[in-house]
Amino acid sequence: MRAIVSVHNKAGVGPFARGLEGLRWEVFSTGGTKKALEEAGVKVRSISDITGFPEILDGRVKTLHPKVHGGILGRRDLPRHREEMKKQGIEPIDLVAVNLYPFRETVARGAELEEVLENIDIGGPTMLRAAAKNYPSVLVVVDPADYEEVLALLGRGEVPAETRRRLAGKAFQYVAYYDAAVAAYLTGEAGFPRDLVLSFHKIADLRYGENPHQKAAFYADEKPLSPSLALAKKLGGKDLSYNNILDLDSALAAVKEFSEPACAIIKHNNACGLAVHADLAEAYRRALSGDPVSAFGGVVALNRPLDLATAREIDRTHYDGLLAPELDPQALALLGRKKDLIILAVGPVAPDGAGLGLRKVAGGLLVQGPDIFLPEEFRPRTVTRRAPTPQEQDDLFFAWRVVKHIKSNAIVLARDRSVTGMGAGQPSRVVSVEIALKKAGERAKGSVLGSDAFFPFPDGVELAGKAGVTAIMQPGGSMRDAEAVEMADSYNMAMVFTGVRHFRH
Repeated sequence: MRAIVSVHNKAGVGPFARGLEGLRWEVFSTGGTKKALEEAGVKVRSISDITGFPEILDGRVKTLHPKVHGGILGRRDLPRHREEMKKQGIEPIDLVAVNLYPFRETVARGAELEEVLENIDIGGPTMLRAAAKNYPSVLVVVDPADYEEVLALLGRGEVPAETRRRLAGKAFQYVAYYDAAVAAYLTGEAGFPRDLVLSFHKIADLRYGENPHQKAAFYADEKPLSPSLALAKKLGGKDLSYNNILDLDSALAAVKEFSEPACAIIKHNNACGLAVHADLAEAYRRALSGDPVSAFGGVVALNRPLDLATAREIDRTHYDGLLAPELDPQALALLGRKKDLIILAVGPVAPDGAGLGLRKVAGGLLVQGPDIFLPEEFRPRTVTRRAPTPQEQDDLFFAWRVVKHIKSNAIVLARDRSVTGMGAGQPSRVVSVEIALKKAGERAKGSVLGSDAFFPFPDGVELAGKAGVTAIMQPGGSMRDAEAVEMADSYNMAMVFTGVRHFRH
């Protein structure tokens, strides 16, 4: 029996090859792997002994040869294949253990194009595909974690068909993931390609999905953004659930909006509290005041390192999760007492361009760019008799940045750069206004209002005016814009049209 062993990841390869040798297998290898096996005491032979041809072109061509691929692809159950192999002097290869050049790692460390191209493996994927195609006759091993099982089964004299098939499927997944990473690098981020190739790898199995009877897992993007949950360091608490990840991701996206110290409190994927303040503890207190009842059992995100003073404030309320760029050791010690509180450090948090938005639908995938406008693209204009005061204008822009993180139809009331009330996810915009006003209570008076889309009727504007809201920012574009403006004027409210919609379905 003959095996080709050629791996970049050399973990466990020495004992694996010695195990094969102990079972009277011949082991063939190339380059660095051959040297590593020799140092491990394995009697390894060169691939050149199979091909009768030296490695050429700086090692670019080693295994691309009929005697290698004929030995892998030849079907043992077909007499004509066996006869042709014998005629051509091709001996069977019964096991291929290969993993590939570190393409992803090379890209991740910012290598130049020439080095990246040299780390695109050609011979390895070709052997893996060939072996996986012919899995009834050829064992294919891509994961060092499988070495022990394979050796044990070989020692018993037989590897079951279902194991061979599982290993073959794993090999094709591995190669597909590798090729997707190469395709993503070479095509870049420009536009939407005709054929979209996605590349993700599993970080963890989750406790369950949205509901306990649903299974779930967390997969990381090929090039995860920083900061992101995929790159976060877990410092304490229970294992992440599907819903935890959704809420923490929404919270992180919300605080990324602001360069100033900010705190977001998220419940069921909506911001029930969000505030900006020079003092982080005060930002948290103001965020909590937005809806202290709904905050219970939610998650908290900060865009500044968590200090002890802020941790003491957070410690007074029950939350499922918390994330921050980093945590002061005393703050971590205080909150770490709560064994179920998930604590994540995500690294420096700053506004970013985000990536493509992906959403699965029946039969396909929706893809869109991020909801971001450059300053020169954003031209708000006052449409009422009264323009907003500087304070109102500051609060309007705050509400406008928050509203895009609320489910449509979305209404945000804000004052002093803090959310005072929020209405979300209603089929009717006026109902969202009613909910936001009810949440705000007396604090609605003197607040400003941000709406993610235009008012189709003036009724929402009228409700806001009656409650004492002083200014509104909305996209405009309704057939009844004039009526909405007239209603705002009747309450001496300032109204600003942005020309930009922020739907979040």
